Amino acid sequence: MDTEEEPVNDLVALGLARYEARVYLALVRRESYTAAEVAREADVPRQRVYDVLDTLVRRRLATAHPGRVATFSAVAPELAVARLMALQRESLERLDRVSSALTAALVPVWADGRNQTVPLDYVEILRDPKSIAEAFTDIQAQARNELLSFCKPPFVAPAANTSGIKVTRRLRRAGGTVRAIYTNDALDDAGVLENVRRFGAAGEECRFAEQLPLKLVVADASLVLCDMPDPVAGTDTTTALYIEHPALAACLRLAFLTVWESAQTVPSARP
Repeated sequence: MDTEEEPVNDLVALGLARYEARVYLALVRRESYTAAEVAREADVPRQRVYDVLDTLVRRRLATAHPGRVATFSAVAPELAVARLMALQRESLERLDRVSSALTAALVPVWADGRNQTVPLDYVEILRDPKSIAEAFTDIQAQARNELLSFCKPPFVAPAANTSGIKVTRRLRRAGGTVRAIYTNDALDDAGVLENVRRFGAAGEECRFAEQLPLKLVVADASLVLCDMPDPVAGTDTTTALYIEHPALAACLRLAFLTVWESAQTVPSARP
């Protein structure tokens, strides 16, 4: 006989395994069954039905009747459901005690963790070119008063750098400062020259130097993005550092201003 699926699911929701639910539903249909009979009635493998019946008896949902051939019968449904509900309540109460104890144990640890800082958590190390480009866009966007840059190839921003143009205009309208120092070599590229003109039209002050030690951006004397070329490998591969440290940023700002004072307002003649 096929048992109805909805009562089976309801019994499973109350804590029975699916085979247990099917056997119990079969038992309620008749006064008693042998194990073999209820296995056929509930469509449960015979090798499993003995364990299922034993579980139902231990949970006081079925009764075993000894004899030459043992038979089994279901307890009244209202009693069976009440017992299953009682077990569910005990389980919920146990979980409630466990959750209360776990909360009490973890809350102080969590609160203490709010006061802990990771050493050097003000330094983010970037190696992926896409991440470096995103950090460059981010530091420009965060600038509110001043944006200083050492600009040398290879450039991580798109050639047009429309977001940088918008930042330059925003800062200048607010009375801020945007300054950039380019290498003379960078100006060998006509596209770079055009970009310098576009930034100049947006309000950027620029100067030129024969050499720059590294690529650098300093925003508001508090944020720094700089590259760290590998001194051994001799390739274009770099590691970028995104640093939020006012003391270091202030020092690098002074370094920028020192180079700015000695840089030229127009590129020197190339040989």
